[in-house]
Amino acid sequence: MSETETETEIEISEHLVRELLRDQHPDLAALPVREVVGGWGNQMWRLGDELVVRMQRMDTTADPQLKERRWLPALASRLPLPIPTPVRDGAPSERFPKIWTVMTWVEGTPLEHGSITRVDHAADTLAAFLGALHVAAPAEAPDALDGRGHPKESTAGFEYFLEAVDLGRFSGGDIQAVWDEAAAAPGWEGPRVWVHGDLHPANVVVADGTLAGVIDFGDVFAGDPAWDLAAAWVLLPAGGASRFFDRYARADEAAVRRARGLAAMKSLFLMLMGQNGERGLPGGKPHWGPAGRAALDRVLKGL
Repeated sequence: MSETETETEIEISEHLVRELLRDQHPDLAALPVREVVGGWGNQMWRLGDELVVRMQRMDTTADPQLKERRWLPALASRLPLPIPTPVRDGAPSERFPKIWTVMTWVEGTPLEHGSITRVDHAADTLAAFLGALHVAAPAEAPDALDGRGHPKESTAGFEYFLEAVDLGRFSGGDIQAVWDEAAAAPGWEGPRVWVHGDLHPANVVVADGTLAGVIDFGDVFAGDPAWDLAAAWVLLPAGGASRFFDRYARADEAAVRRARGLAAMKSLFLMLMGQNGERGLPGGKPHWGPAGRAALDRVLKGL
């Protein structure tokens, strides 16, 4: 089977998931299996009430799941919000030539389908979570695979998004100015700390109007915390960023500038995914457009 067929043509069904469980983890095979809507790099299937099967789908490498298997058990023990933790490994086989992992299920509604109404509580919760996550990582902790160092190293990506997105009422000059401030800001001089790396509305869950969990650690790496601090604008409603930085307290002016620029880029990414969804393109997410526009509005208004 070719790599292209593996990526795009294997139908992941309830029957396949159950057969894989029968082959490799028969004690779990009798649990109810049901699909979780969404996902791109991986497809998720609920397994009973407390577990989920994470099936590698469009990801072209096993690295994201392998990182989660290695590092999430240690991280979960000291984080104040639930995160998925691996409990069983699934190996490639004739039935399914990619890896898969049984993980704990994090209860809640993905923010892309929910909302935050308790803004202060969510800001405090996010600050506590990132404060606990952003500690010095061991030397063997992974680097970012896509060069997520200083924002200036991502200028080409930012310019691509800025050019590709229909900005509507937004000023390209205003967005560019936020990015230029980030690119000119001093870099991170602290230790390599743990960074989630991909905090956006599909990768956090909410309950009772506030943050209830963080999921999808496939991009986890050690480096500059500004990549996560961007979530103050991307995830929290108006007013939340100011409250967040008051509570997080460890971000200096340079870190805030880097984070704000990265939040602008993430907002443009969400808007582009929304456009792609509206046009029916593969991987598009039509409901991400409004989330991206709302986040960009908050970015441009500052704290």
